[in-house]
Amino acid sequence: MQNRRKPARRHLCRSCRSPSPWCVCNPSDFHSLGSASCQHCGEKMPSPRTITIVALSFALGLFFVFMGTIKLTPRLSKDAYSEMKRAYKSYAKALPGLKKIGISSVLLRKIIGSLEVGCGVVLTLVPGRPKDVANFLLLLVMLAVLFFHQLVGDPLKRYAHALVFGILLTCRLLIARQSDDRPEREDSREEQHVNDQEKNKVKQS
Repeated sequence: MQNRRKPARRHLCRSCRSPSPWCVCNPSDFHSLGSASCQHCGEKMPSPRTITIVALSFALGLFFVFMGTIKLTPRLSKDAYSEMKRAYKSYAKALPGLKKIGISSVLLRKIIGSLEVGCGVVLTLVPGRPKDVANFLLLLVMLAVLFFHQLVGDPLKRYAHALVFGILLTCRLLIARQSDDRPEREDSREEQHVNDQEKNKVKQS
């Protein structure tokens, strides 16, 4: 009797429950393109770039929600709220042009605090393109805050956090823009790889 070869055991796709050599649930069959996907439902394994963007978005979003809330209300920390009030009074004094256009220190603090809270919520909870818009707005806010600190002559320790989070926002935006340029190229490479495999199978048969 001829020994029949047992069929290779395959896992089922988490979405469509169909056995597929390209399914994300079957890591032994990943091809060399780096983003395996099920040919039935299109589910893809998240790349390290995607995981980095999600982690940065969540961490930065929570930070800016916290910092914006401190600027708007003393409920989280009365001392930090009082310090913010004093700081923005000094910023308004250093920029007399703001008072001429009707922007007081209180209004300036509330505008920046509201921007931080709103953009932080978007970074944390809202998927898609709005994250990049929120990222860009927060980067502008950080540049404005750094300008204020330099204007009043604050030491580095007073604005080190703004500098660090400005760099993180820049990194997240650059990574996100790179990932937007790659999907079309990766999809075309995947299709070419699948076509090559099908041609090889036809030749072997």
